[in-house]
Amino acid sequence: MVNYTYKDVIASLSEKLAAAGITNYYWEARELAGFALGFNCRGKFDQTAKATGEQINNVALLLARRLMGEPLQYIIGEWDFYGEPFEVGAGALIPRADTETLINAAKKLFEGKAALVVADLCAGTGCIGITLERELDCKEVYCVEKYETAMYFLKRNISAKRSGCRAILADVKDAETTKLLPQADLIVCNPPYVTDEEMTKLQKEVAFEPEEALRGGEDGLDFYRAIVREWKYKLKDDGIMLFEIGAGQEDEVMEIMIQAGFKDVRTRSDMAGINRCVFGKNHEYEAVSLYEQLDNKNNERTAD
Repeated sequence: MVNYTYKDVIASLSEKLAAAGITNYYWEARELAGFALGFNCRGKFDQTAKATGEQINNVALLLARRLMGEPLQYIIGEWDFYGEPFEVGAGALIPRADTETLINAAKKLFEGKAALVVADLCAGTGCIGITLERELDCKEVYCVEKYETAMYFLKRNISAKRSGCRAILADVKDAETTKLLPQADLIVCNPPYVTDEEMTKLQKEVAFEPEEALRGGEDGLDFYRAIVREWKYKLKDDGIMLFEIGAGQEDEVMEIMIQAGFKDVRTRSDMAGINRCVFGKNHEYEAVSLYEQLDNKNNERTAD
């Protein structure tokens, strides 16, 4: 039997992943090796140590799964989001760094505000709701998810993080679901937003993720329309609705929110400079004519 060192294992994984056309082959090799060998390969370790036969078998099994196109995150079973690991697997959308833009935007919008009520729609693993609970001063956080497979990971992450988030199994596009939650300061959502055409061109890894967490209809905007329509009235006065969007969708989503009466509708960009969030305030301004404004001013002067 050949004696492989940890360095040999990583080199072999890198070679095979590169040959399969995987771009970040060396980084992925270290991640897979760490999972198979049982320790963190991101830092320093003794690369001359010999791998056991069981470890070599584990490496071979994980490599086979990856070469079939299974996402690295599903293989490892967890992924970091905003500095914390979240359990993830088949049936749940993988947490992505782009989505951290939602957290940064919410922190800025609600800085200094306390006892917030937050609704995380299309919650998936719960990475958004659970992280907001940690990063904001929240009184209540509700995570709404339609599918049992994703709900499994949502509940496990709530338990693992000892979170007070409340998991609700329901369809966010159903008007009846809105009755299950109280009025909220923040409604946040990373909805399915991939167009029907884009669904036919997904990368192999992305195609492993649940279609229901990706497909947003012919133009990718079905969920934005439904959520704005059904959930606007669950916001408190000056409450905020905050969406993640796909690249290039900002104008359409902003228009949907503006037409629904949202004010101060704006965008936030991610680390790559791509507009990744759209948000707006639920604040109804009283329509007052110029003549009414002048009358009010005159009345104020008379009173003085």
